[in-house]
Amino acid sequence: MTQAATRKLTLDEFLALPDGETAFELIDGEAIPKASPQRFHSRTCLALIRILENWALSRGETGVEWAVVLSREGNPWVPVPDLLYISNERLSNMGDEDVPCPVPPELAIEVISPDQSFGGMAEKATDYLSAGVSRVWIVDPRAKTITVFMPEQLPITYRGNRVLSDELFPTLELTAQDVFRGVITHG
Repeated sequence: MTQAATRKLTLDEFLALPDGETAFELIDGEAIPKASPQRFHSRTCLALIRILENWALSRGETGVEWAVVLSREGNPWVPVPDLLYISNERLSNMGDEDVPCPVPPELAIEVISPDQSFGGMAEKATDYLSAGVSRVWIVDPRAKTITVFMPEQLPITYRGNRVLSDELFPTLELTAQDVFRGVITHG
């Protein structure tokens, strides 16, 4: 390998990369392509965004694959969560710029793709929490579960008609059954 191939990207270099059809995340100084969503992943995201959009109308913004500028182990980290929610208060200084989210959102949601493992996503959830994200939901379309990660607490897994509610998101209530109704999965 040449030295140029092993050199780590700075945050500014990563953010200056040209836009393309593939989303990239900045991980340990490398631009890593994000997996292309498949049918069940896409349908799960759509179901979640419908629920979140209705709830967030006057509270903040929901984002679909909106990059977030964070820090992981002291290094720039730019993950691209499948969905996120950020309050108007956290976004108050952003204006109308079309850039990666500059502050940690209250909620990052990752939907597990067939080539990803729950363990790998749980590690990513821990990284999100360490970087200042308040809540992380790992959604598994195959198991039809939503696992909620919070700082300094054990994760809680929701399935079936168990109601997911959180004081951080007043009046937002949903169940895994609500999310996966209409998302056709096998197994």
